[in-house]
Parts: sequence; structure tokens; C-alpha cells
Amino acid sequence: MAMGKYTRVDVRKPSSNYCSTVTIVIFVALCLVGVWMSTSSSVVPIQKLHMPSQEIQSDSKAQVSSKNEYNSGSNENKTSHENSSSEVGKSKQFEDIHTDLPEEASKGDVVTQKENNPSIQETQKHTEQTQEGEIEEKSVVDKNNEWAEKKEEESNENGELMARDKESEAGEKNESKSGGEGLDVNNSNVREKEETSAEEKDGDYKNGKIGERGEDKMDLEGEMSENEPGQGENKEVSNMNKPYPGDAEIEHEETTGEAKGGNKIDKVRDKKDLEGSSEKRASYENFPFVSLSELLNETTTQNGAFSTQATESTNVKEAQKSSESDKESGHSWKLCNVTAGPDYIPCLDNLEAIRNLKSTKHYEHRERHCPDDPPTCLVPLPQGYQTPIKWPTSRDKIWYHNVPHTKLARFKARQNWVKVSGEYLTFPGGGTQFKHGALHYIDFIQQTLPEIAWGTRTRVVLDVGCGVASFGGYLFERDVLTMSLAPNDEHEAQVQLALERGIPAISAVMGTKRLPFPGRVFDIVHCARCRVPWHIEGGALLLELNRLLRPGGYFVWSATPVYQKRRDDVEIWEAMKKLTKSMCWELLTTKKDRRNRAGVAIFQKPTSNECYEQRSRYDPPLCQESDDPDAAWNVPLQACMHKVPTASLERGSRWPEMWPDRLKKPPYWLLSSQTGVYGKPAASDFIVDYQHWKRVVTKSYLDGIGINWSAVRNAMDMRAIYGGFAAALRELNVWVMNIVSIDAPDTLPIIYERGLFGIYHDWCESFSTYPRSYDLLHADHLFSNIKTKCSLPALVAEVDRILRPDGKLIVRDNVKTISELENMFQSMHYEIRVTYSKDNEGLLCVVKTLWRPKEAETLTYAIA
Repeated sequence: MAMGKYTRVDVRKPSSNYCSTVTIVIFVALCLVGVWMSTSSSVVPIQKLHMPSQEIQSDSKAQVSSKNEYNSGSNENKTSHENSSSEVGKSKQFEDIHTDLPEEASKGDVVTQKENNPSIQETQKHTEQTQEGEIEEKSVVDKNNEWAEKKEEESNENGELMARDKESEAGEKNESKSGGEGLDVNNSNVREKEETSAEEKDGDYKNGKIGERGEDKMDLEGEMSENEPGQGENKEVSNMNKPYPGDAEIEHEETTGEAKGGNKIDKVRDKKDLEGSSEKRASYENFPFVSLSELLNETTTQNGAFSTQATESTNVKEAQKSSESDKESGHSWKLCNVTAGPDYIPCLDNLEAIRNLKSTKHYEHRERHCPDDPPTCLVPLPQGYQTPIKWPTSRDKIWYHNVPHTKLARFKARQNWVKVSGEYLTFPGGGTQFKHGALHYIDFIQQTLPEIAWGTRTRVVLDVGCGVASFGGYLFERDVLTMSLAPNDEHEAQVQLALERGIPAISAVMGTKRLPFPGRVFDIVHCARCRVPWHIEGGALLLELNRLLRPGGYFVWSATPVYQKRRDDVEIWEAMKKLTKSMCWELLTTKKDRRNRAGVAIFQKPTSNECYEQRSRYDPPLCQESDDPDAAWNVPLQACMHKVPTASLERGSRWPEMWPDRLKKPPYWLLSSQTGVYGKPAASDFIVDYQHWKRVVTKSYLDGIGINWSAVRNAMDMRAIYGGFAAALRELNVWVMNIVSIDAPDTLPIIYERGLFGIYHDWCESFSTYPRSYDLLHADHLFSNIKTKCSLPALVAEVDRILRPDGKLIVRDNVKTISELENMFQSMHYEIRVTYSKDNEGLLCVVKTLWRPKEAETLTYAIA
């Protein structure tokens, strides 16, 4: 091309037809100006320019070369009309090169044409310089002199050219609609105008000058020298010819969006298709620069099916960094080698501590005995483990291989607890006292005492000796929440079966210590053949139920002493009547269920202290005033009773609001004169907490972090305050175990008062549940508090133990803790679903996978 350009200059200088050529060039220039003026108000949509700028430029260069050959071989005997017609065609093609001229250059051409013709000629001269590229300085000077000699002739021809331009305007507009190589003068100029305008506006966006012109005009000669054909075509102009431009700007916004609001979304691994892409594309093509402005203000965008190089490189660097971090921090996980295998519960399977017990008379061997150093190994999976069946189907059947225990199916076959059916364990809904189904038994209890009113007056129930928890499982149909409790005893894996079914349950025993619940919180305590000797040793175990039961609450006891007349049963029944009378419990009714051939006795706790004061014998005695009924963590049992609260604003002095009103209302005893956890008056604190979690759950958790909530049944709030997170999930088929740490403000009574439930716990120890119990764990600023007191890796290992494969963990904490946790969970091959940070606060959502380490660690204290 360079040789062709120099040849063209050398040929034109001695040409005898030079004057005619100049005239033709001026004629073409005036045509261009005239057409541009007549079409300047019209807009040609960008999408109609099908040919990329680089193709246009290449095509134009080829046409320039053709024009050079034509000029070299032109015959002087050709008529002026033929020469003119040929040159017009070549000029149209030749001018397509100037796609990267700024809009100021075009404006300058128009203004000077209106004032005088010599300026038009000067501009035309510069335009040809740009088209031809590398032209020697001497040629430019000679050309200027030759142009000056022809001023008068150009002026005379101006009128004729304008007239011809107007006559051909209609035809040129029609031609401008067709693409390809035959672009006419009008199409060429409009495209040049649009592309240069696009370049200028894009530049204005970059410089922050949207809709504003700079005061200083761009130097035309310098601009042309910087944009010589074939050397630096404007890439932004080329991008404007793409069907849906703006990807570069969008990607740039993704990387810099955090600077705008202080927000940073590091990863969103759960990919979702964004809706409305076709509408956005149409809008962009019709209003390109307006839409681009809106896109630049967005922080979340999509790149279609294509990843970006920045993303790919960042992911690799993060993976490398994470791997290095794992090595430095020593996050090397091992598999727990213990006798309990996949069912390992560290605080209940400390066989060394159990062997050293002095006595097991009071079920001490079923109580918690946590190792001094919490384990940091990971519990193995059962052979053939599968994703648990969803609720409510799971209430009736579960995968056998998830809980491969058949002992209960053999021992309790006649009582319809559980059966083996191929690859499933099925649950007919029966129990020892309700062989023909729990739902019939539940309705029978309410028929016996209508005041129970399941789902309104009665909301929170404790089921002692729950078996496989069918009673609690079917109470969900009456809108009742049941805490099912059973020991880790010879009834193999009964609590594990309950949790796998999607029914709340914990492993605990009524032994020598208080149960980890506050006092006066359960509406009903239920026992159906629970094998607890209530009447012995001064009734210490029944007195523990008295501590847990609300004043006015009911004890529902279904056992053989109620309805059978065997000697042992009669003796137990008489002992129970004497004990309950001394406790001031009123026996309301006894009734036999003929269908199940079982009976039930219902007792009620008093609502005043009058009975206590009128007893002839203070046995059992009243507890000391210093004995707090809410104190429950590792507190030894005592055979005493706490007085019933009588002050009008004291908790327990009256029954809570009916369900579900109690969920949203602050308890009557939560006073504005008290200071809440967040520093506001306690009642206001309660409301603000509920509104906060309602907003977070609705706007973020339900849709924003990629959780399929239909697959979530068992959930735990590892650091509950007022139970706001659980309350916000009220409309879902989810139950939430609310954990109040023993060193946190004691808000667990508030959680029970609003119709929810929970338990006290110390997260420096293992939780009393089987592995793979929960679908979702939620931890709000728990880990940063724990790591100041005990081992963070041990708590992470505990999270892994109780979380199911494909289970989710949501963590809200400071950025430093989030970063530590992310590295740890990456080393455990968790899927990092979301990380987000703002003002030193972060959010992390991870998903447990089936990965297990191959190297094992033997825990000698857990080996039989």
C-alpha cells in the first residue's frame, strides 16, 4: 500500500489532466458536504452497519489501490463526464477510511464551508492527506500552491455541484440502506459521522465529560497524523459495530464496583441466568450511549456463556494463594479413626472417660464427657450415603444406607416404630403407646382435655424418651413444635433416625444434671413409655420436669401404670399420685384409648404458691432463693421446687399470647426500662431484631445466595439472640434449633416465649447430636468470638461433623475471620458459594461436599 501511495503522488504531479482531477475532487467534496447537510438530522441505527470497521478499512484500502491504478492508466481522450463519474465512485470508497476522525473535524468542515470556499479546500486537502498516509512534506507544499491557483475555478463550479447534489439526494438515500461494497457517498458520510461521534462520546465517558464538549478543538493535522490508515485504527470504533457492545465497560465495572459503595462481591459461585437480556440488547441498540451510561452504574452484570480472561486468571491466582495459605496455616485434615465410626459424637463417645466413671447408677455413662482437646479430624461417611429424602416424604421413609441400623426394626416390629423395606427404612407412624398411628393418639389427647388446644394455647412441647420421634413428627400437622429427647443408649440410633426424618431431636439423658433448657418454658411435657423412674429418689427427675414446665402447663403421661393393674404398675401409680400431690400438681383426667389399648393421665402445674404454703410437709422442699431456675449448664439436679412467679410483670406469672401472635409480639415481661442486647430498650430491641432478620432473609437469604430452600429442613442458628432468624423462616417447611451460648446474654427464655425453641451450649465443646444432622447452619459473629477462647479449627471440624453433604453454612462475621474460614473450608473441598464484604463486615456461604481425607487420625480416648 505504501508503494501505491507514493506512486499516486508521483503520477499526479506531472499529469496534464491535473486541473480536471482537482475539479472533480472539489466536486466530490461539495457533494459530500451537501449530502451531509441534507441528512445531518437523521439517525442511522448502529445495528444497520453490518460491516466491521476493519473490514471497511481493508476494503477501502483495496479500492484506493485500484484508484491509483486507474489514475496511472487514465486516458486524456476520455470525456469529462466519464472521468467525473469514475472519480465519484472512487472517492466514495476512498473516504470510508476516515472512520476514526473525531466529530469536531466534521463540524469544522461544515462551518467553514458555510463561510468560504477556500476553507473547504483546506479541509479537503487535510482529508486527502489522511487517506494517502505517508506523504512527503514537499508534496504537501506543492499541492497547497496548486490548490491556491484554482480557487476561482472552484468557486464557479460550486453552484453546479450543489444543484446536482440535490437532484441525486433521493437516490443516494435509497442506496445508503444497502450494505456491502457499493456504499454510496451518503452512507459513507453518515457512517463516518456516527463512528467518529461514537469515538468522541466514548472518550467523553472515559474522561467523565458526558454530554459536554471540550473547549479546545482537536488539532486536525495532528489527529490525522496519529490515525494514519493501517497504523492504529481506533479499536473503540470497531467495538461499536458489535451487535451488543459494552462488555469491556461491564467487566471494568465489575472490578471497580466496590469503590463506589465500599461493597465487594468476591465470588458468586451459584450461577443464575439473568432475565430480560433481549430487552436490554434492543434498548442498547436503540439508545446506545444512554444504555451504556446505565450499565456503567451497575455492579452485577453477565458475560453470557463466556468467561473473561481476568476471571480465569483471578481464579487460578486465588486457588494458588489458597493452596499456599493452607500450607502455611497447617490446614491438613485427617479422618477420625474411632469405634463409633460414621456415628461419632465426641462428648458422648469418650470411652476413656466413661471407663473411669465411679458409678453408672444414674445414667452417668449417657451424659456428656467431652475430651480436653476437641477433635479436629473429620468424621467418615457411611458406605453408600445418599442425599437425604426431602420433607415431608422423609417423615415416612429414609435411605437405609444413611442410617444403616436395623436393631430397632427387630425389637420394635410389633409397635410399628420402623421397618426395613428394600433400600429404605420406613416409619408407619406408630409408637409403643400408639401402634395405630401418632395422629390418632394426638387427637385422642386433645379429646381427653380440649383445653390443650394444639397449635394455639399449646405450641412448644418436650417429648422425653421420644424413640424415633413420630409423636413430634406428626405434631407438625397441628402447628406444634416438639423438642424430642432420648439418650444414646441400647435403642440404637433412635435420635439419628429422627433427625434423618426431619424431626427435631437431641441426644440427652435425665441423669444427674439439669437438662440444657431454661426454666418455665414448655407448654407440655410428654412421656409415652419413656422408661424414666419418675417416682424414685424423692422424685428428682419429675422435679426437673417441674422446673421446665410453665405454670399452668400439662404433663401428659402415657404408661402401663396408668391403665394396667399388675402389681408393679399399681405400686408405681400410687407412688406417682403421692408425689404429684406433694408437688401440687393436679391430676385432671385419666382416660383409656380403646383403639391403641393404652391409657393417658394428664397433670397440671399450679399457677400460684398457695398450695405450696398449705402443705403439711415440705417434701419436696422449695429451692433456695439463690437457686436460679434458668441455670442449666452442668448444674447438678436437686430435689426441690421453685416458687411460681406471681408479680404481674414477672415471666411465668401468666400464659403467653396465643400462637401465632406470640411470634411477633415482645413478651409482656420484656420491659422498656430494661436494656436489650443491641443497646435499645428491650421491647424495641426485640422488634428491631425481628425486622432486621425478616429483611435479611427476604432480600438476601431466600434468593440472593443460591440456596434451594425446598431442600432445607433441619436448620440451626448457632448464635441466636432473640430468635429473629428462626422467626423470619416461619412460612417455610423449616425448623430451627436456636443455640444460645453459655457466655452470651441469656435470651433463650425469650425465644421460647415467642413459640420457638432452643438449647444452651458451649461451642468450645461438641454438640449433642449425631453426624450429618443439619441441612443448614447459620452463624452470626460466632467464629470471631470463639477463636478468642478456644480452637477455631476444632469448631470448623464440628461444623463439618453435624452438617450434611450438600448442606449449607452461612457465616456473618468480620472480614479477617471470613478470610480465615474461607481458606479452611477450601482446604476441606467445600464449594464457596458466596463471599461478600462491606466496611470490615463479611458474608460467607459454603456448601459441604462428599470429600473426605484419606489419611486417618486415631483418637485413643474414643477407641473401645
